[in-house]
Amino acid sequence: MEQEHDKYKHLIARCQSLPPTPTAVAHPCDAASLQGAVDAAKAGLIAPILVGPEARIKEIATKLGLDISEYRIIDAAHSEDSAAKAVAEVRAGRADALMKGSLHTDELMGAVVRRDTGLRTARRISHCFVMDVPMYEEALLITDAAINIVPTLKEKVHIVQNAIDLGHDLGVSEVRVAILSAMETVNPDVASTIEAAALCKMADRGQITGALLDGPLALDNAISPEAARIKNLHSPVAGRANVLVVPDLEAGNMLAKSLTFLAGADAAGIVLGARVPIILTSRADSLIARLASCAVATLVVAARRADVEQKGA
Repeated sequence: MEQEHDKYKHLIARCQSLPPTPTAVAHPCDAASLQGAVDAAKAGLIAPILVGPEARIKEIATKLGLDISEYRIIDAAHSEDSAAKAVAEVRAGRADALMKGSLHTDELMGAVVRRDTGLRTARRISHCFVMDVPMYEEALLITDAAINIVPTLKEKVHIVQNAIDLGHDLGVSEVRVAILSAMETVNPDVASTIEAAALCKMADRGQITGALLDGPLALDNAISPEAARIKNLHSPVAGRANVLVVPDLEAGNMLAKSLTFLAGADAAGIVLGARVPIILTSRADSLIARLASCAVATLVVAARRADVEQKGA
């Protein structure tokens, strides 16, 4: 049987040959977020820039017995100011990633998507869980379970492409995307099946690139070779998907939490589609999940840097 957290340990190990990623940590003003940033720094994954009320950050560090003297601190008045100043560090080129501290996700993302001072690109911003499911052979990417509530077909094109690109950044040799629904047949009464079929045809036409797509697929047909065989589904994706695209945020949230609480999985989280990767962690995350989230961001930054260097050569 696979050793616990092998997939995450592999991601973290791949970062050992890479320099720590300069990361603006927005409002690390509770024990979990400050400890998480320091742990990731000690693991060589990030070089944190702590952005928040300086006196409060230092007070928490003292209570936890953390030495943060080597890390730059940018004083901020409150959580919204922390978010704005953390984003400004990225825009100024002093940070290559953004990390959520103890502020609300909406506060951080509000600063990210602001038109004049944010980190928008031509891509739709979306979230990916990188799940370490003990009984599944590969790391499992689930999108979008945190940002886009009821995405349109147009938005799903970006969500799918963001996940595919992440798969390549993580070193996945063959990205296999299952577009999930409640069934594996196209039903005009179920909108998610129509959108799944459209996304697959868009991939056939080169509008989505870099992966094999199939859908609609029910969850069992996407991840179980036996279920796919019983349903007589023949494709390179059915039964062996490593990316699961959910119909909406509610379905994704339930799927990710079901895997976490019923199947013993851990969930690393990353936001894509902005100028830099954004590390979203929860206070309930385990240490290995926090480190894995930082490792994912570091691998994304390294892949983008290599791509720029290759294009400039």
